[in-house]
Amino acid sequence: MTPAARLQAAIEVLSEIEKSAKPADSVASFYFKQRRYIGAKDRRAVAEVVWRVLRRRARIDWWLEHLDHPERPNAEGKGGARARVLADMIFEGIRPEPDLFRGPHSAYPPEPPERRVLDMLAGQKSLFHRDMPPHVRGEYPEWLTPRLSALYGDNLDAEMGAMRDEAPLDLRVNTLKATREEAIRALAKEGIKAEPTALSPLGLRLGARVPLVQVQAWRNGLIEVQDEGSQLVALLTDPKPGQAVVDYCAGAGGKTLALAAAMQNKGRLVACDVAEWRVDRAQDRLRRAGVHNVTRRVIEGESDKWIKRSAGSFDRVLVDAPCTGTGTWRRNPDAKWQLGETDLLELVVRQGAILDSAARLTKPGGRLVYATCSIMTDENEGRIEAFLAAHPDYRPVPVPELWAELVGTPCPVPGPWLRLSPRAHGTDGFFAAVLEKASA
Repeated sequence: MTPAARLQAAIEVLSEIEKSAKPADSVASFYFKQRRYIGAKDRRAVAEVVWRVLRRRARIDWWLEHLDHPERPNAEGKGGARARVLADMIFEGIRPEPDLFRGPHSAYPPEPPERRVLDMLAGQKSLFHRDMPPHVRGEYPEWLTPRLSALYGDNLDAEMGAMRDEAPLDLRVNTLKATREEAIRALAKEGIKAEPTALSPLGLRLGARVPLVQVQAWRNGLIEVQDEGSQLVALLTDPKPGQAVVDYCAGAGGKTLALAAAMQNKGRLVACDVAEWRVDRAQDRLRRAGVHNVTRRVIEGESDKWIKRSAGSFDRVLVDAPCTGTGTWRRNPDAKWQLGETDLLELVVRQGAILDSAARLTKPGGRLVYATCSIMTDENEGRIEAFLAAHPDYRPVPVPELWAELVGTPCPVPGPWLRLSPRAHGTDGFFAAVLEKASA
């Protein structure tokens, strides 16, 4: 593809993302599948532009409004894909020369009113401006400002600034097949440098992204993609070989794999989800990892009969609850712009129902672990406080009490809960609470 064609493709992908309710990566993947003529190098180049624009969207939109761009997005943030891409190009130091708008599949050149704005943008020294409000500088929806200010206080700008950055690629070593040192050596043989993660004893961090499907260490099941924060949640669940464990909201099975490895394939591990396609999707991952102690189960929600029959049967119950995903904005920058306050309020109610239902599965003396990939207090501390008030038979187990034994590194949080953030810990935003049920 020519630079002109890449530019137009980025505009088209951003337009499709805006029109769809699906995640940006799914929309982009479908776009490229429909255009097989776009090679891997061109796909990467187009995706780089798209994701950079998504990470800068609020600041770019502020400039387009500030300079009265004729094709700027509307008040709801709709439209303006072309204006955003051209503005991003300017901030990358690329001037819209005539050659960028020639050839097949090229974007049309800027009209005089557009060029006036682009020339003004070219004179700016930074993407930031002193008049930008905090939610624009931090790239998050304005309605979240009171909640985030209460959470982070004077650190708000720094915390949300770290959330703007692209996340590194973290891997978890599958201890059923390799040690961390063995995995590092296996990756090195393929020319891939991996460094141990700072907190998780099972984690590796890559300096650059690689197509893992082409990596033999991944194909052989030595490694799995998993953010370091997610690894720590699985470690704090503390499943023992021979125990009965349930991953209540298993999804595609990332934490299920980590639990199975900790159990050394011994005992009973049940992976539940309400979506059959998600449960089925985990099968290939389980097979590649050499896991064979997992039973996959589709449940019909909190009223499922299996839950009633299995009450009090499990030593460990992990609830990785559906949430806003605000802790994963480094990976999914488009998600923040699809999130509304109603979504948050509805999720909080759903999380409470899920937690109440899953708690029935815990046996006396067993543990219930609640986790989200959210930074919102409503979904985290608020949920746990409400749960404990309604379930006096549960008590919190402070994270620092567990850390030395289960993780082996200095505990990064004061407790009682695990709360991680990109700025403070270099992970995605995660929350976890470990609760123990009173013995009979």
